[in-house]
Amino acid sequence: MLSEQNMIGKTVVITGATSGIGLATTIMLAQKGAFVIGAGRDKAKCQKAEETILENSPGAQVTFCIADLSCLSRVKVLALNINRIVNEKGCKGIDVLINNAATVSSWYTTTPEGFETQFAVNHLAPFLLTHELLPLLKKTPEARIIMVSSGSHFRTRFNWDDIMLRKRYNCLLAYKQTKLANVMFSIELNRRLGEDSTVRAFSVDPGLVNTEIGMKGTSGLVKWFWKKRSSHGITPREAASGIVYLASEPSVMREKAVYWKNCKSCNPSRYSQKGEALLKLWEISEKMCGISSEKYKLPPVV
Repeated sequence: MLSEQNMIGKTVVITGATSGIGLATTIMLAQKGAFVIGAGRDKAKCQKAEETILENSPGAQVTFCIADLSCLSRVKVLALNINRIVNEKGCKGIDVLINNAATVSSWYTTTPEGFETQFAVNHLAPFLLTHELLPLLKKTPEARIIMVSSGSHFRTRFNWDDIMLRKRYNCLLAYKQTKLANVMFSIELNRRLGEDSTVRAFSVDPGLVNTEIGMKGTSGLVKWFWKKRSSHGITPREAASGIVYLASEPSVMREKAVYWKNCKSCNPSRYSQKGEALLKLWEISEKMCGISSEKYKLPPVV
């Protein structure tokens, strides 16, 4: 059930906001009165998305930043631009950060920093962006970080010996690993922030959605598979309702649940909750992003 709570006076940042679930979420949040800062890779698509949002919600407060999330240096620039916009608009901070952007690739490709593209866009980019925006999130009373994950994280484990799958690349496994990383990042981030933190992280499973994410960077059998499977999925707007619920419903901040689907909490995979794996992924991610744990509490791993 979609929350009826309005978002007037709230500031929301969402990546991948120019199409699919991201655009639908942006429209719905703008209609609830939020000031939305969207991020997209293409200038023309950002302009078109802004026009679409204003058509659906005249007078909406929305602006877009252009950023290629496959490049970590660009992620840092995006964070600087978001900081500038927040300051210029006189916002107290950021109330909601929605890490929605994702990609799928049939082939093993690398980013400018040398990371496998899916791992960089789907995991490292939100890991770094969250780190960079955490000071702004801490300025608001009940800030939420929402990771758009997937049920594909179940029955998935990390290949620690070759986390980028360089030796034997598998498109679907690479994607599933990143969705597992989204859940694990949420769990470990909450642990490091501590129970008394005003910032909470969540992972949301939007379900099977009819979008083009699996057809943009794929070809052949993989593209056919994604097209056939997604055709049976729900609409982006239906999927967005679960994200908007987490962004706007006050009661979720009082729950310890991290993983959500259809506006209800549920258990993520057992593997995603393993302390040793959580710590290992965090340390690897920090090293790749060139950051440290200094701004987080460090309770013992159990």
